[in-house]
Amino acid sequence: MSSGRVRTRRAVLGLALTAAAATALTGCSALGSDSSNTSSSGGGGLEKTNLTVSILPTTDLGPFWLAQDGGYFKAEGLEVKSVVAASGQASMTKSISGEADIALSTYTPFFIAKATGAADMQLVADGSSVNAKSNAIVTVPNSPVKTVGDLAGRRIAITAKNTASDLLTKSVMKDHGVPSDKVVWVPLALPNIAAALGSGQVDAAYLPEPFITQAAKNVGATPVIDINTGASQGFPLTGYGATKKWVQSNPKTLAAFQRAMQKATRDAIGDRSKVEPLLVKYAKIDQDTAKLLTIPGYGSVLDARRMQRVPDLLLQLGAITTAVEAAPMIAPQASAG
Repeated sequence: MSSGRVRTRRAVLGLALTAAAATALTGCSALGSDSSNTSSSGGGGLEKTNLTVSILPTTDLGPFWLAQDGGYFKAEGLEVKSVVAASGQASMTKSISGEADIALSTYTPFFIAKATGAADMQLVADGSSVNAKSNAIVTVPNSPVKTVGDLAGRRIAITAKNTASDLLTKSVMKDHGVPSDKVVWVPLALPNIAAALGSGQVDAAYLPEPFITQAAKNVGATPVIDINTGASQGFPLTGYGATKKWVQSNPKTLAAFQRAMQKATRDAIGDRSKVEPLLVKYAKIDQDTAKLLTIPGYGSVLDARRMQRVPDLLLQLGAITTAVEAAPMIAPQASAG
């Protein structure tokens, strides 16, 4: 074979290999792009962009509603809808069942689920802490309960057993040397508690805002004692949780949710006027009540030492029988934007 023909064949082969390499590279790039689009729902690579959050109809939701109405979630590529639960336990159950991605609850159900092995929940964002006058045990004028000491053996309304209403009532009673073993605990939905007080169905009740202010207006309820005392002063009250499986499967989506909540919380703390209209809109209270009520201590980023107060008190009061460490239950926290 002549040297000219050899050079020609080599040139053709070289061109073919170059073309094949180019095609392979292009194919890899296309596959990478397709894979990225398949594994996310868009929104900057988020695993999913549509979230359902289970909530409670309390003032703890101020930053959440601000994130919804103020476009904080949208700015992170999220579409967030909410479903209302009757209690913290019911809210957490919606997350476990898959009805909700994330659940707002008082912290106690999350730790009890961990201690009992009922569910492996992760804490994803803080919600609120007990603030002066934001949570109280209340009564009405015709009730036999006039002081903390009168609570022994009485009928006390709570939202559910083993929630903050139950735990913090027992904690305050213990601080004042009042036994709680013979109390008749009456689980009721928050909107129904004031009427139960007024009709004499219960003698006292644990209430958060806005229900304290509403009960005062509707049935003349007055505080027996502020929850923000003793062992429950500044106590971590509510937060957002999700199953460990969900957290591990949706790290980018979780970080986007956390960033939106951090920004909304910062703005809610800094400007009450941004929160009050949202309480009227979503908590279904009137403007006068919104102006009068005490807003809880909002937070967003979780701190392990602070959170450890919850399982420690649960153990102390016998709600759990084995110690639980808070730190491993805290999901990775996004950096504040």
